[in-house]
Amino acid sequence: MGWLPPEAQQALLLSLKVSFWATLASLPLGVLAAHALARWRFPGRGFLNGLVHLPLILPPVVTGYLLLLGFGPQGPFGAPLEALGIGVAFRWTGAALAAAIMAFPLMVRAIRLSIEAVDPRLEQAAGTLGASRPWVFATVTLPLILPGILTGAILAFAKAMGEFGATITFVSNIPGQTQTLPTAIYAFLQVPGGEAAALMLVGVSVAVAMTALALSELLGGWLARRVAGR
Repeated sequence: MGWLPPEAQQALLLSLKVSFWATLASLPLGVLAAHALARWRFPGRGFLNGLVHLPLILPPVVTGYLLLLGFGPQGPFGAPLEALGIGVAFRWTGAALAAAIMAFPLMVRAIRLSIEAVDPRLEQAAGTLGASRPWVFATVTLPLILPGILTGAILAFAKAMGEFGATITFVSNIPGQTQTLPTAIYAFLQVPGGEAAALMLVGVSVAVAMTALALSELLGGWLARRVAGR
């Protein structure tokens, strides 16, 4: 990456780090939320559905501001974390949190569609043989929805790589600490002569997004063939 300015290299590496941890940390909760929305019937299901998709509706700046209120140094969640020395405001972990929340609806949607495509009679058949619900999910549902989980994870990763509004509102734009690809592009465009570096980062962003989509198609197709036994 010697062709990139040092600041741009830092932004790229930090974006990859933030996107990876945002995706990995939110994946278990994403699978659980998708399964609950696809299979369970309970009071408050509509509220949960709305809460999951809220980041898609709200302006990203509003989401970032709400995160700042909740997880800032004086916030109800941020203050205890700060006392434990694991605060997230104005740190890369906060950028990962913001990216995870913004990408979460896309992840849940992809996984939910995959779960809804599974014939419930397969799960019911396993249940009639005495298998518990967690075991049915682990041995029947999970293998069948792996392509959807992979698709959701890659979509979330790509969305996290491009997150801007919530990130810059919650953790600012500190080079080497919270400056990701989108915020670095924004910073380069604010200084004279920064257009060339910004254009290079735009190219990097496009390349990363296209690579993620290509991997999603290839791995999704491979997993689908494995599940189908072909």
